[in-house]
Amino acid sequence: MYTKMQKFLIAFLLIGMPIPVAAQTPSSAPTIVTGADLTKVLPTSYFFRGLSVTVQARNSSALKYSDGFLVLAGLVDTSGYSSDIRQKYVGFFITEKPLTLAAKTLPPGEYGMGFNADGKFHILDVAANELLTADATKDVKLAHPVPLKFVVENGETRLYLGRMYVTLAAQ
Repeated sequence: MYTKMQKFLIAFLLIGMPIPVAAQTPSSAPTIVTGADLTKVLPTSYFFRGLSVTVQARNSSALKYSDGFLVLAGLVDTSGYSSDIRQKYVGFFITEKPLTLAAKTLPPGEYGMGFNADGKFHILDVAANELLTADATKDVKLAHPVPLKFVVENGETRLYLGRMYVTLAAQ
């Protein structure tokens, strides 16, 4: 039916055809959760170091990964806390995935978080004990800083508090 030359050409074309790999390696870049979807996942209050405080929904953000897992961060009302806690704690940080922050691993969990004047990003356990500290970067080129947001850009995920940010990556 086919000549040897035709069989060779068919085999050559089949072997040389590109194999789609997108289905084998799903994108690891998260998407920003917005609108009603954000409202569904944000807590309205957050318990940390003996107090349940109001979450500032307008100053909260969330990421959703292709596997459905979320990372949430938001500012809270810290007026009831002592000044030593307020120096490091400005909000909550919840992750359903293990993350890498400044080459350090953060397991899934619910944490307190904040940037402070020493240029550090702090992750705290529920009792306000320091679990992780990472150097924060100041983005002087940021035109319109907002209190808190996630940014996903050029394969990098950043959590901003004003002009300060820390880079994070899912493991």
